[in-house]
Amino acid sequence: MSEDGGGGDSREEPTPDSSGNHADSSESGDPSNAETNNTETIVRTSTDSLEALETGPLAAVVDAPRSEAAIEALRTEGVYDDDRRVRPYGENGVAVPVTAPPESTAVREVIRQVDPEYRTRTLEDHLRERGWSDADLESAPGSWAVIGSVVLVRLPEGCPDETAVAEALLELHGEAETVLADEGIANDTADDSAAGTYREPRTRVLAGSSDTETVHVEDGTSYGLDPQRVMFSPGNQAERRRMADVVEADECVFDMFAGIGYFSLPMARAGASVTATELNPTAFRYLLENAVANDVSHRLDAYHSDCRDLAPTLEADRVVMGYYGVADGTDDDGHGTRTNEAETFLPAALEALVSGGIVHYHEATPEAELWDRPLERLERAADAAGRALTVLETRRVKSHSAGVEHVVVDAQFDVLEE
Repeated sequence: MSEDGGGGDSREEPTPDSSGNHADSSESGDPSNAETNNTETIVRTSTDSLEALETGPLAAVVDAPRSEAAIEALRTEGVYDDDRRVRPYGENGVAVPVTAPPESTAVREVIRQVDPEYRTRTLEDHLRERGWSDADLESAPGSWAVIGSVVLVRLPEGCPDETAVAEALLELHGEAETVLADEGIANDTADDSAAGTYREPRTRVLAGSSDTETVHVEDGTSYGLDPQRVMFSPGNQAERRRMADVVEADECVFDMFAGIGYFSLPMARAGASVTATELNPTAFRYLLENAVANDVSHRLDAYHSDCRDLAPTLEADRVVMGYYGVADGTDDDGHGTRTNEAETFLPAALEALVSGGIVHYHEATPEAELWDRPLERLERAADAAGRALTVLETRRVKSHSAGVEHVVVDAQFDVLEE
């Protein structure tokens, strides 16, 4: 993580401790504070004591190498302050702005800031400072994703200055180190027949570091990845969180398209035993590393193989099918068409599923065909396998593209009596 390139004076106001004396770095047990005693104040008092002190913005000091994880934990706890920038602190530390002392996130200490550096709140503000007109701003991106230390942005057609956008995004997200242009997913071509199947992203570095390997922390799960080489969709966060909530600790789960562990990791962290398959060698390497980083290797068996080859050997209580094929053109209505959709893997999913088990079936469905198309596909698969289908839930995950929704159907399949 960068040290939030905003710069500026990081002086902090001396704050008395509960005895009325000023905190002394020589008693803190942290030698790095000795260099910063004149500019930063350590607050080691209880929450009640802090409430009695003079009001002012607080910051939690953490070790620089774990700053990304700490920021995500503070966000989850609800105390991260987006209005202020992350600042350097002492030796190998950063001061992360907070609205209140954290209760569940481990930090080195809490300090009170005298001269906080506030963010410019919007990308539009940053671009106006660079001389963009109202007409220019109409071609600025309206959304982007922050994945660990990388900002991923899709630039609209006619963007006046992509470098200015990238530099503005780095200023807006002080913890970010790189901005990548998101140019979609590589499709199968004569030059690269595996790209579409592997769902490899097409990106360009617009600003910042060319080293884009990062760790993205979400709901306590750490995802190591390189957004230039493997997919990660922040828009699927609610679905990843839901998988951790619906799974039972004693369940056996089959994740047929595991990637770097999008669904496998939160489900294994929830106590399930997960069998995960992944064809993309880069994603598979991250899957193995992420299982170790999240301390779930003992509950996650990963296979670099086609899920259909493993299915006959399994008895899964739950199957996750988080893949919706390879784009291969457009239909008469202008909607994207796809091959190798999850539908073609349903026979293997049902072969691995115990009677009464649940399939989480993902699909990119044209709006006009919701919910008819995915339900018809599930019904056909159930009939072919001699199973009774019960639809438990239908959900929209996110907008996939114009007129197309990424959806998931939770479906229970019972083996029919002879």
